[in-house]
Amino acid sequence: MSSRKPSGRKKRLISAGRQTKWAPFWIIPKKFGVGKRVHPSAATSKKRSWRRTKIQRG
Repeated sequence: MSSRKPSGRKKRLISAGRQTKWAPFWIIPKKFGVGKRVHPSAATSKKRSWRRTKIQRG
């Protein structure tokens, strides 16, 4: 991809990057219960990688 991107594409990439982060550490005991050892990515709804799944371009 080019180094100069339109602002609309940058906004989409930024929001998509925020959605794919792991959940915060305090979500795990709240959602799964205290003492449960679960990875924070299990509480993340959108799992997208820049390599696997692409987002809409434009």
